[in-house]
Amino acid sequence: MTDLAKLPVTVITGFLGSGKTTLITHLMQNPGGKRLAVVVNEFGDVGVDGEILKGCAIPDCPAENIMELANGCICCTVADDFIPTIEALMALEPRPEHILIETSGLALPKPLLKAFDWPDIRSKITVDGVIALADAEAVASGRFAPDVAKVDAQRLADDSLDHETPLSEVFEDQISCADIILLTKPDLAGPEGVAKAKEIIAAEAPRPLPVIEVAEGAVDPRVILGLEAAAEDDMDARPSHHDDHDDHEHDDFESIVVDIPEVSAPADLVARIEDLAKSQNILRVKGYASVAGKPMRLLVQAVGARVRHQYDRPWKADEARQGRLVVIAEHDDIHPEAIRAVLGVATEAAE
Repeated sequence: MTDLAKLPVTVITGFLGSGKTTLITHLMQNPGGKRLAVVVNEFGDVGVDGEILKGCAIPDCPAENIMELANGCICCTVADDFIPTIEALMALEPRPEHILIETSGLALPKPLLKAFDWPDIRSKITVDGVIALADAEAVASGRFAPDVAKVDAQRLADDSLDHETPLSEVFEDQISCADIILLTKPDLAGPEGVAKAKEIIAAEAPRPLPVIEVAEGAVDPRVILGLEAAAEDDMDARPSHHDDHDDHEHDDFESIVVDIPEVSAPADLVARIEDLAKSQNILRVKGYASVAGKPMRLLVQAVGARVRHQYDRPWKADEARQGRLVVIAEHDDIHPEAIRAVLGVATEAAE
């Protein structure tokens, strides 16, 4: 089988809440004539992103072409999960013409690329490209270190200095591994924020990279699909903080799932999640809630104190109106009782 016959795979990476699911939804709805398949790797055992995407399924990307790998990094479970999933997608009739992989927001992309070197799949698929999404407002505001501008200046002045946090390493590894950067939510950042974000990305990138501003995931698929980067053969050009490590760790981050009681109004839940970000240093919250008197389920997505919510579908007749949220933070910031208290869950209800 020649390289031209290999099935192309695009890896879509990016920090928590950067817009990966929104981008994939747009690609599913605008596939450019390609039959797509999607693999979603969630952090935490509530499959929010996968369910959102399945709700957007269309003939060129039906629900059976969307597979979830929850509660486990795909690069750490290659033999057990990743390869069987890829093989299952390749066995579909009609066969997908392009696979999109949405990584967890906490994933390091380079170990995933190494998974494509496994003999069982190397001759059958190729990494068409790595697309990194960066939230313009978050990057510009320096959320990857206590003072990004100062730390970056110190780093540039003296390479021996190390003032990075685990979050910054994730961000830098995603940028370093990418073929294209999509700068998302530019409207929230404004022109000055966008310019600042581009400066930070340029300083972190190991080589010049195209940076494209994208709002609501709207990008022409011809721009990011069909790159023919063969990234699995180009590993040396994609440096990582973990290149000298045999393994990579996920112990820097932790997630818990919290069952929450019915809320009287969305604003009440939004206020509690905003409080979590400020008082508990929570990075990400996503999940569902039940609102009193409303027949629809409330979908919640939060990045720090920025909370987005919408009613996504009616509650099913055979399901309990039970709210569930995945809460993600750095390991030392996960305090289950304090988190549950802020969310209005009684301590005695905690597991």
